[in-house]
This record gives sequence, structure tokens and C-alpha cells, in this order.
Amino acid sequence: MTGLDYHRLTHRSPEPPLKGLDAAVNRCIGGYRRRGAVFRELWNQAREVDALAGEYADLSDHDLQRKLLGFRAHTRREGRPGAVLVPALAAIREAAQRQVGLRAFVVQIMGALALEKGFLAEMATGEGKTLTAGLAGVLAGWTHRPCHLVTVNDYLVKRDSTWLQPLYRFCGVRVGCVTADMDADLRRKGYGADITYTTSKELLADFLRDQIRLQAVPHPTRRLIRQLLSPQAFARDGLVQRGIYTAIVDEADSVLIDEAVTPLIISSTRPNPMLHEAARTAHELAAELSCDQHYQRNLRYKEVELTEAGLAIIEERCSTLPGVWRGQDRRAELIRQALVAREYFIRDKQYIVVDGKVVIVDEFTGRPMPQRTWREGLHQAIEAKEGVKFSDPSETVARMSFQRFFRCFQRLSGMTGTAFEAADEFWHIYSLPVIRIPPNKPCVRVNLPDRWFLASEGKWAAVVEEVERLHREGRPVLVGTRNVANSELIARMLKEKRIECQVLNAHRLEAEAQIVTLAGEPGRITIATNMAGRGTDIRLGDGVAEDGGLRVIATERHESGRVDRQLFGRSGRQGDPGTAQAFLSVEDELFRRHLPTTLQRALQASVRNPVALSPLARRAILKWAQRKSERQAWKQRLAVLRADEWLTESLSFAGQ
Repeated sequence: MTGLDYHRLTHRSPEPPLKGLDAAVNRCIGGYRRRGAVFRELWNQAREVDALAGEYADLSDHDLQRKLLGFRAHTRREGRPGAVLVPALAAIREAAQRQVGLRAFVVQIMGALALEKGFLAEMATGEGKTLTAGLAGVLAGWTHRPCHLVTVNDYLVKRDSTWLQPLYRFCGVRVGCVTADMDADLRRKGYGADITYTTSKELLADFLRDQIRLQAVPHPTRRLIRQLLSPQAFARDGLVQRGIYTAIVDEADSVLIDEAVTPLIISSTRPNPMLHEAARTAHELAAELSCDQHYQRNLRYKEVELTEAGLAIIEERCSTLPGVWRGQDRRAELIRQALVAREYFIRDKQYIVVDGKVVIVDEFTGRPMPQRTWREGLHQAIEAKEGVKFSDPSETVARMSFQRFFRCFQRLSGMTGTAFEAADEFWHIYSLPVIRIPPNKPCVRVNLPDRWFLASEGKWAAVVEEVERLHREGRPVLVGTRNVANSELIARMLKEKRIECQVLNAHRLEAEAQIVTLAGEPGRITIATNMAGRGTDIRLGDGVAEDGGLRVIATERHESGRVDRQLFGRSGRQGDPGTAQAFLSVEDELFRRHLPTTLQRALQASVRNPVALSPLARRAILKWAQRKSERQAWKQRLAVLRADEWLTESLSFAGQ
């Protein structure tokens, strides 16, 4: 085993998250790390890089490449660019202009410096995060230690790695990619490059599979000794990764926060006909129960609690049933599971049915996740509800949360359009200080006041009426919805008015990038669930800027204010004109789940009579609901992290 082979097995062992006074002190340290002086230091350094532009512009390609290879040798020898950081970045910038045709702005250089120094850079939509990551990626690739550039989907993995390949090749860096459709040999080749583009799911899944292969001898030192004693035994170990060291995370809020609630699980299926039959019977019994009489709902936590009347009718119906139905606790749990599936898991919202199979839909991205299933019989309960063929339950072979995994990297940095709202969480969990990078051109987008409606029907009618009006004016419109069902509803309503639109949701993902790219063309109407199409720029068509730019309509406020800001940020990129507005109903899920009854009534009264509450008061209620939702989501993520810490100590495959 070479030294390089040895290092691929080592990774950082993250400490448990701090609590109490330690956490409070750490929060102060995080605030200090993102103080104004840090911003000024990055800005001044970026201007130094910009000042060197003329020196490298006069070089021939051969001389420029010779300079770059010299910087590479220094970086590989020292482990970091160090003293050559400024001239090296200036040379990489010149190489990027020659190889991919784009000259990095000063703010993009500032973003690359932030990534190199381990910050999370908040850069607005359309500010060129792909090129920024490429500049920082060259610096990381020069170290010859594993560098993974993580993004949100396979399309962006292929697009970005292909687009920047000429830059990397010119700078003496090998680039590869890993996507879901690759076999082990192609994955090994992708991970063998200096820089590997991939998604968080593929990266963590391959990491866990390698850990499973290493179960017999997981410790790198012991493994080295074993190989020295028996080289043949380790000739073909089946590992695909060459270790983890540096991670640059694109759309970091989505990867590190929104998708971090669900741990990634490597599982194997096993037949369980008894569970299938139990799920079918539970669905039939649950159909006899009615809300309030037999069970109570908790909308905030999406739970149900059986009443005395409900328990009595279940006991009566189960008296003649065999097996699991004889146990009081077990049968109650099965019925609760069936009721949760009926009340809170709605088709075309939390899942879709494709070719007779229940497919989970990511509520944050609107993308289907065909490889995932709900645990503890919930998936089978939903299959019973839909009347489709049952899938076999799975048992866990390995699991890890994304939170713990990304804390295993020696060096972590990232980019996103919305990070400042979660700055404390980024620091608390990942020790990532957030720094705001200013836009290259000032944002001139106009955010119009929210429009409020008493009932959902009135809201949808108003949205369609507004889209129709804008369509007559020839302006492009992007309508954001929270789920598949609502996107299909608006599409049907527009079709009835003979207005053509493009729909982007979990049913229609094949042409995602193309649909989003064309969303700025004159008269174009695009309906998208949540943040579908993240990472793809919307460029304005001819004459659109003169007519006011892209209009974004949010049909609900999201439970996280970050996602609202991300959606609105699709309009007004790079100084383009644009407008954004939210259409809200008192019946929206955010208010029903997170507002107490008194505030819901106050909202209803203010919609009936606008004088009852000022727009400022309505805005305050909205923010209150979002903060409450965000606190609940934060507690869920913290619970996942703590459970992962406990499992790490308990499961043998995790090692130390």
C-alpha cells in the first residue's frame, strides 16, 4: 500500500455538536469569523489579483501554461498555494478566459478566494458560481489530494465538468465525474481524477459502500500492516474512492441543510409477506375511522393520536384477526401508520405513482427519488392506500447523515444564493463562516407587495388572471408552486383559457435545464415546483428587458424564507430588470401548520377587512410562521445528527 493509498482511508472524525454555554461561545466565534474585516481582506486580495491581469494577458499559451505548472508544483509541495495564491489565481483567470471564453469578474475572484479559505460564499443567482468554483477547483486539484465538487443533480455534474474541462486540462488538472448511471469501473475512474464532480447522494453512498468493504480491517494503520504481511489479500479490494479531503459544495443550503434531514441508508431488501398483508388490513380498518371521533390530528408534527372510541372500534374489529393483530400496541401502531399515510402523504405532493410504483418526491427540489423508500412500514402503508403492488421492506446495512459526512472532510467550503439566514447553523454544524459576495451589478428587481386571499380558489383564479394579463403584454412569467398537484392545477386552468405553458415538476424532469433556460423568452410561461432548475441561468430574450424583464409569481410562501428568496432571485440576474410577487391564502399549509388559531383568525379578518391589520402586521405574522417552521426543522436536523452520533458509536462498520 503506497502512502497515497494509505491516506485514502483516513478522514476527519467530527466532534459532537456543542451544547449550552460552549455553543453560545462558539456562536460568538462564528460571528467574529464573518466580521466586516474579513470581507475587506477578501476584497483587497481580489483587487490584487485583478491588478495582475496585464502581466498574464501578454504571455503566450506556452508561457502561461509553464507559469501555471510552476504554481502547481509549489502547491503540491507545500500542500496549499500559500505565497503564490494571488499570482496563481491571476494566471488561472487568464487561462479561463482563453479556454472557456469567460473572464472572471472581481467578485467571482473574491468568491474563489473565499472558497480557498474555507468560507461559504453567498453569491446571488446568475453571478457565475460555476466559474467561481472552477477557479477554486484548480487550486484544490493542484494539491493532488481528493477534491469533490458537489452539486445538486446529475445534469449539472455532467454539464459543469464538461464545460470546465478545457480550463482544468490547461492548468494541469485531471477532472472526472460520477453519476447515478455509472458502474464501479467508471466510478473508480471518476474518483481517480484530481477533481471529481458528483452529487452528495452518490458521494456518500460510495463512501458507505467502501466502508462496508473495509469492515474486516477499517483502520488504515492496521490495514497497512496486514498488506505488508499479505499483499495478495489486498490486491483487489473493490474500493472506488481514493479518499475524502476537500469538498466544494454548490447550492450548499440545499445540500447541507434542506436535504440533511434524511440520512442516506444503504439497505438490502427481504421478502415480508406478513407486512404486506398487515398493511392491506390496516388500510381497510383505517377506512372505517373518522377524524375527531376516532382519532385526532396534529398538523404541525404530522401525527395522529387514537381516541378511546378509536381504540375501542379497533379492538372490536381485531378480535377475530390472527398474528400481529392480537397485540394491542402493535395493531394500534399499524392503524396509526395507515392514518398518517391517508392524512399527510398526498399523491402528487409527497409522492407520485410511476409505472405502478410509489416514488418519493423531494419536497425541497420537486425531484423524484426512485431509489428511496419510507421506513418502518410507511412505504407499504402508502402502497396499500394507492392499491399498487407492494415492495419488499429493507433492512439497514449502513447509514450516515449528510451532516456528519460533510464534517468528515478536512477542508469544506461552498456557495449558494441564500445562506445568510442560516449562518448560525452553518457555523454550528459545519464550522463554515458565511460571507456575502456583492453582485457584479446592483440588483434592480422590484419585489411587489404580497396579495392575500381568503380561500385557495380565489388565489388560484387570481394567479391565472395575472398570468393571462402578463402573457398579453408579451412578458415571460415563472410561476413557482410547492408541489406537483398545484403545478398541474395551474396548467389545467391555463389550458382552459387556451394559454400554452411549460410545466416542470416530478413528472416532467427530462428537459429540466432546457425548460428553465428558455423561461426568459418573450411570452413564455413556465410553471415549476419549488427550486426545480436550480443551477441553470434564465437569460432574457430579445426585447424582454425593455418590457420589464422576467416576472416571478410565488403561489405560496415556503416554510423557509431562504427558498422564497431563491425563487425570487431567478428574476433580476446580473442587473437585469424584473419583478416578483407572492400570492397567499389564509388556507396555505404554512399558516395552517404553524400559526395558532388566534393568529389564523386575525389573518382571516384582515383579508376580509384590510383595515383590521396593516400590511406590516400581516408581514410580521408571515415571518413568525416561517421562523417557527425553521426552528422546528432545525430541531429535526439536530435530532438526526445526534442519532447519527449515537449510531456511529454503536455500529461496527463506522470505525473511529
